[in-house]
Amino acid sequence: MDQVSTLERVFNYKAKANIEILAAMRQFDNASPAKEIAVRVLNHTYAVDRIFAANLRRAEHGYTTPNPGQAPSLEELSAAIKTSDQWYLNYVSGLDETQLAERIDFAFTDGLPGRMSREEMLMHVTVHGEYHRGQISLIMMQNSIAPPADGFTTYLHKTEPSTRRR
Repeated sequence: MDQVSTLERVFNYKAKANIEILAAMRQFDNASPAKEIAVRVLNHTYAVDRIFAANLRRAEHGYTTPNPGQAPSLEELSAAIKTSDQWYLNYVSGLDETQLAERIDFAFTDGLPGRMSREEMLMHVTVHGEYHRGQISLIMMQNSIAPPADGFTTYLHKTEPSTRRR
């Protein structure tokens, strides 16, 4: 299995996990402060995804912070995340090993300089999102809502059952 096909699997998993956490978040009471916190956490991951999408393209992202002040509605955030996840799926499917290894200079939102390979940026986006989905899962459990199963191994066994069973 090469790096590119692994990244394609990881970004497919990320998109599916985002769909599942967003669906589960609809179980929050609309007036619940916990819902607002969960939406803000997921909005932060969306902002970071967009920041790194711009970095990967060597473009300006327009964010001054990875924590936007105004959180969108859950419906607006769902649509934005779906579009962003599709962008990443399209992006990783067009990369080769040389492009993955290319190091890109960029500035963090605090103005400090950064340099990462495309592969490192892509891995950051996936790991960062999983970390924050875990936070949201904890918030859900604290509010008696069952979070979705969120694990790469679970995803692989569901999507590739014939190749994962012994």
